[in-house]
Amino acid sequence: MEWTRCLTGLMLVTLLPAVAGASAPKGMVEVREEVLDNGLKVLLLENHRSPAVTFQVWYRVGSRNEVDGKSGIAHFLEHMLFKGTDKVAPEEYARIIRKHGGRSNAFTSRDATVYHATMSRDTIGVAIEMEADRMVNTRFEDAYFTPEKRVVQEERRLRTDDRPRAALAEITNAVTYVVHPYRRPIIGWPEDVRRMTLSDLEDFYRTYYSPNNAFIVVAGDFDSEEILSQVRETFGKIPRGSEPPSVGFTEPPQRGERRVRLKKEAELPVLMMNYHVPGVDHEDSHALDVLEMILSRGRTSRLYRDLVYDRRIARFAYAGYHRVSIDPTTFTIGAQAMPGKDTAELEAAIDEVIAAVRDDGVTTAELDKARNQVAAAFIFAQESNSGQAMRIGFHELTGGWRRMNEYLRSIQGVTAHDVRRVARQYLDRDRRTVGILVPQTRKRS
Repeated sequence: MEWTRCLTGLMLVTLLPAVAGASAPKGMVEVREEVLDNGLKVLLLENHRSPAVTFQVWYRVGSRNEVDGKSGIAHFLEHMLFKGTDKVAPEEYARIIRKHGGRSNAFTSRDATVYHATMSRDTIGVAIEMEADRMVNTRFEDAYFTPEKRVVQEERRLRTDDRPRAALAEITNAVTYVVHPYRRPIIGWPEDVRRMTLSDLEDFYRTYYSPNNAFIVVAGDFDSEEILSQVRETFGKIPRGSEPPSVGFTEPPQRGERRVRLKKEAELPVLMMNYHVPGVDHEDSHALDVLEMILSRGRTSRLYRDLVYDRRIARFAYAGYHRVSIDPTTFTIGAQAMPGKDTAELEAAIDEVIAAVRDDGVTTAELDKARNQVAAAFIFAQESNSGQAMRIGFHELTGGWRRMNEYLRSIQGVTAHDVRRVARQYLDRDRRTVGILVPQTRKRS
């Protein structure tokens, strides 16, 4: 499963703070960290509120690690890991998990590929054994390669080619970045997928799928010593791999607005703007989180109130800060026009909303509401083992899970001055790329 817009909701949710050690301060949970001799890190969040265990294997490889001409290979490889090993027949992984009362899936993002299963404490060992097996023993056979390529191509057609807004996001993103690999779509450019070979996939697998380029997150109803014993017995015997090549690209500063227009069969015009902003490792990320909430969370948010409710020029309007990212990322603002309205009117209205924040700042009420949204998300995140594990994983991926300890405190420390400052610094026309969807009517045959 390609992981694109699904990530947005996770980026907005406050992640569980965690500490290592014998005792945790009130309101925090304990994460136990162990590193095996082969370099595999294991992160354990043991709790017994729900009779289930989520087990996740995170590989530090996504579309960010691809090269030009091979876009989509990380996502394609995710598909191939369900084609079996000498122990597990093709397509049997998910069936075996279901047979034992569990559920499983996988996703590829710009920065990672993740395989996850949720099962009972008594049966989670089944998933552990199969994940260790396919880390090193995945089979690459022509009989499954060509049919799976057609599956990937069909997935691309359904998710991007036949969805005008997704197609606009793809081309706008490609223009937003000049050199950084974030410019490539996770699912791959059509021609790259068409030319991909079985040996390309196997080479990529041998390069990036190793214990020292992965980490495991386990959350839920289990005994830590028991799980560690199972992980050591299965993953611990896998030899350490060579260190994967690093990603050495740095996106140069943008020094002028860029624009792209996409003509495509669609009902209504769409406008989107990508602004270059820092990611999770920057001190401004918390103020950008709050800014995003003020702009587009709820019916009293500035974009909804101005464009949708008051002016009635947009069917919807949104802002999205793609915070969970290894490298500098984007803050996106967009809207779909109402019938009879155009993107020029939308753009002017959005610019007025941004200018108001840049010039006049935000109110105390807006700031307090944003903080309350963070707190509510924090409480909600504690209800799901899979949600807890996912949040631990994303923080570990982007700089270390311990950063979760500071998140709530940092959000509470954001001031109205901070919000205004980041709006002035980052929501600058010279550092944005504007994408416009121009609707085309379907041609009659």
